[in-house]
Amino acid sequence: MARTTVPLTLDLLDALFHDTDAPCRTCLFWEREPVHRERLDPDERAAEKETWVSELLREWGSCGRVALVDGRPVGYLVYAPAAYVPGAAAFPTAPVSPDAVLLTTAWVCPEYAGGGIGRLLVQGMARDLVGRDGIRAVEAFARTGRGGPSRSASCVVPADFLARTGFKTQRAHPRTPRMRMEMRSLVSWRGEMEAAWERIVGAVRRPKHVPTPVPREARGPRS
Repeated sequence: MARTTVPLTLDLLDALFHDTDAPCRTCLFWEREPVHRERLDPDERAAEKETWVSELLREWGSCGRVALVDGRPVGYLVYAPAAYVPGAAAFPTAPVSPDAVLLTTAWVCPEYAGGGIGRLLVQGMARDLVGRDGIRAVEAFARTGRGGPSRSASCVVPADFLARTGFKTQRAHPRTPRMRMEMRSLVSWRGEMEAAWERIVGAVRRPKHVPTPVPREARGPRS
């Protein structure tokens, strides 16, 4: 079973929402201010989401990863500078640190839950962000599960997932702590992955032992 991640594009965004049960197709919780998003119907919200992704790709660059299993999209995550995410202002643990980008959405198809797809997505994000100017960390507003369900619960990444993938609490809160992963952690992840790849490539390319030819003059006389 081939597993990989690729950059988020509008085509893959469309495939995710049509071929899976991915939520958020018409949700603008992160992308638009509450007053703006509440006055739109579902079709308009879907169009607004595509517009937001398109603007982000054009003005800032790669802003998400999609997990593929045998070519099929099975999960995704989205990240962006806080200036592009007006929905972040609603959190009591806001604002995001000025040296960090914000991880907004992370989702994995239920049938692949627990299979490492989430970690694969975070690793893909690491490869994308390492080396981009001015980014020292990734932050995320998390949900702890306390206090009962809320309207925005499905829009917020679970705290236990973030903790498992290397995030630590930056600003505590009983329901929506802000969590952070330092860029140096992403660098070590990338280094470990690249080292593992080099070991694999080296094992494949390493030639088998070939005996050294014996010079003709060193050979004994033929019998």
